[in-house]
Amino acid sequence: MLTRRTLLGAISALALLTAGGTAVSAQENYDIALISKGFQHQFWQAVKAGADQAAEELGVTVTFEGPESESQVDRQMDMLAAALSRQPDAIGFAALDSQAATPLLQQADDAGIPIIAFDSGVESDIPLSTATTDNVAAAALAADKMAELIGEEGQVAVVAHDQTSRTGIDRVEGFVNRIEEAYPNIEVVTVQYGGGDQLQSTEITKSILLANPELDGIFGANEGSAIGVANGKQELGSEVVVIGFDSGAAQKGMVESGLMAGAITQNPVGIGYETVKAAVGALNGEELPEVIDTGFYYYDASNMNDPEIAAVLYD
Repeated sequence: MLTRRTLLGAISALALLTAGGTAVSAQENYDIALISKGFQHQFWQAVKAGADQAAEELGVTVTFEGPESESQVDRQMDMLAAALSRQPDAIGFAALDSQAATPLLQQADDAGIPIIAFDSGVESDIPLSTATTDNVAAAALAADKMAELIGEEGQVAVVAHDQTSRTGIDRVEGFVNRIEEAYPNIEVVTVQYGGGDQLQSTEITKSILLANPELDGIFGANEGSAIGVANGKQELGSEVVVIGFDSGAAQKGMVESGLMAGAITQNPVGIGYETVKAAVGALNGEELPEVIDTGFYYYDASNMNDPEIAAVLYD
């Protein structure tokens, strides 16, 4: 089994190389402020681990913070404003609301502070690059797996984290649109939002199951949503098929036990690493790609220990 040290080393060795094979290095001890969407999920701890690894290897200083809940848009704006007030060299930002931060990002841009978006982009061309998963494609893969497991017919539902962030929007649209386009015998009966909170998502799931006794599957669109869906299924003794998103010890255990059929994993360590790397590149005057695609995989009990999959699963 891969250790955290081995995982970080492998990812950072790859991430340090540009397309031309040249190592990126900092010219000075840059101060880079990262504002994430939260701290309550293991996903964000993995993003932080990747950012810290890049900071150590590139010789820069990184701060990493986020609100206690992914529903606290105002709190995140306060954190972004506080970071901006100290005038860091660069800012990495994972938006809870794709539009709310535009005035503050404009302030940063006016001050010559480069912005790198990560995980969730914003409705603005101010960020120089976005390190993220292709969430539409990842959710479409979740839809394909769901369709396969329920025999390409029946009823499914979605429990997502929000309808304001790009990840929330893209994952719902990716899943629902794929079902509608490719599986005419599957009906998406409802899409509901639990703020990424496990307890709230559990209660939402139980309500969905009680209101739809013929339901065949539920897609949980992030870590908290997926865990809540699986818990709701378990509490009601349902046999509904659950497809999740993200990883973490709880989800991995649910997949191993069969409570959850499988899930999409991102590469959160890579997201954190690439964000810091891109910030250093911007400060060094390098041209950045508009999107840094950090990849995704589907995992279930049959492939969790495959080296390619194990490298992007996290506890």
